[in-house]
Amino acid sequence: MDNSNKNNFLKKTEIFASLTDSEMNEIIDKMVVKQFSKNETILYEEDTNEFMYIILLGKVKVVRTTEDGKEIILAIHKSGSFFGEMALIDGKTMPASVIATEDSLIAIISEQDFFSIVFQQSKVTKNLLEILCARLRRCWDTIQLLNFNNATHRTKMLFLMLSDDYGEKTPDGITLKIKLTHQDISDMTGLTRESVTRVIDKLQKSKEIVILKSRFICLTRNFLQEDIKISR
Repeated sequence: MDNSNKNNFLKKTEIFASLTDSEMNEIIDKMVVKQFSKNETILYEEDTNEFMYIILLGKVKVVRTTEDGKEIILAIHKSGSFFGEMALIDGKTMPASVIATEDSLIAIISEQDFFSIVFQQSKVTKNLLEILCARLRRCWDTIQLLNFNNATHRTKMLFLMLSDDYGEKTPDGITLKIKLTHQDISDMTGLTRESVTRVIDKLQKSKEIVILKSRFICLTRNFLQEDIKISR
């Protein structure tokens, strides 16, 4: 991949979007691009990480495995996002595994270069702090979600959370531009797959959601009129 393509990808990232072309070129000189196949593990839980990873193209999931072997999805990161920075900042091991959910192009920056960029580029530092704050708020939302005993409320709150990153407003409501299997929803809500299937069927019958041909989920006006709110 040449520098022009790298520049185009980086302009779409959360952390580097506000940089000038010359500032972007300094970042490009410090990074290596690697390709990861679907289902390939990029980072393992409890690994000692020495790099920051930026998703140029593709998608990954951040997962933890419980003692009984159940996989819990903590986050899904799409193109333009990044991961691995937490272990660099606090020097501890990775709190979760990161797995590619589709073929992905990942830019990798070393720990030394990561801190060099953060200390020298105030715009990057500001973007990083804002993104970390947003992720902290998302953690609070997840805790609130898991405190719901009602499976329907838990599922609907997940959809509302996903609408922040993947929602696209349409005349019919909000379409979640992310393909989710019932197992994905189960892994993100802590519900059984059977419970998720029952909730999805119920929401479809009440016309609160519509499953589109693309497999995207449309949250209809009926859904959006409900009184489930997320505290920010």
